Amino acid sequence: MHKYMRAIGFSVLPKRKEVYNLIEEGVRQPHARSYTTSDEDEDSLLAQFDIELGDGIGISVCGQFDESDQFYPEYYYPYLDTDIISTGEEVTVDRRIDTDSYAGICDDLRIGVTLIFRLRNCVEYLKNTHKHFQPLDNATCSLSALSIEGMVMMPLFKSDADKKKKKDTELKRGQLLNAARNGDENAIRDLTVADMDVYANIMSHIQYEDIYTLVESYFMPYGAECDLYSVLGEIRAIQSVTNRVTQEEVLIMTLDINGLYLSVCINRQDLYGEPEPGRRFKGVIWLQGKINFLIEDNSISGQISEIHDVN
Repeated sequence: MHKYMRAIGFSVLPKRKEVYNLIEEGVRQPHARSYTTSDEDEDSLLAQFDIELGDGIGISVCGQFDESDQFYPEYYYPYLDTDIISTGEEVTVDRRIDTDSYAGICDDLRIGVTLIFRLRNCVEYLKNTHKHFQPLDNATCSLSALSIEGMVMMPLFKSDADKKKKKDTELKRGQLLNAARNGDENAIRDLTVADMDVYANIMSHIQYEDIYTLVESYFMPYGAECDLYSVLGEIRAIQSVTNRVTQEEVLIMTLDINGLYLSVCINRQDLYGEPEPGRRFKGVIWLQGKINFLIEDNSISGQISEIHDVN
């Protein structure tokens, strides 16, 4: 049983029969569905059904139809959908070994680590790869995550001058990272010196200050799974959603992690503290993502939500 079902409102994990009944109902009347032919078997049809249990949350069921139009579910997982465009960096996709699911891989300079996430729209990806163009050219990615443990932390005090200095520093660092990626030796040297200065500053203050007053946000791999991360980020927006089956409340928070925006869903029972915009969320997340492909009119197959800064 998938333990992250708890994040979308199943604090008591449903029994196997209850899940199968939910899947049967959802396959008959899904919120969204997608199909594509299988490369391995021309007589079978790959299918994905999204069963919505609340605004943006639900269960995704993936499987195959055989030649007699009989659907065989292979796996399911809880999901959170978002319209926020998280990154425009290049994304590569790789198939997982154990199932027909796929993983997205993206190097975003703002985070400093390679983002690996479960690809939500794998059927759409396969349909695009069957066409005569590169499906990931100029594509963007919308990231979301589920969490089963987290806490709310107070924000750091920042004056207007501090905020302006931070924006200028981030802009300069982004320019240096882009130049370093293109092989600029001067940019590589400047980045190395800047990292040494940050390390020295932290070491000089950590003896008498709490670490979370020095580190405003982070994004780090967690555990043995490649798509689990420990994060700390600023809360920009909050939405409360009720699971229509269990009537449990879940919270969907928009986080700003060093300029990377993503949505996180967590059961209200698993969140310690009272979330408010401007405060910080600290917890472990399971990362998911959708690739927004370009369509014929050069628009993005997905909506872009604007995030307004919190004063």
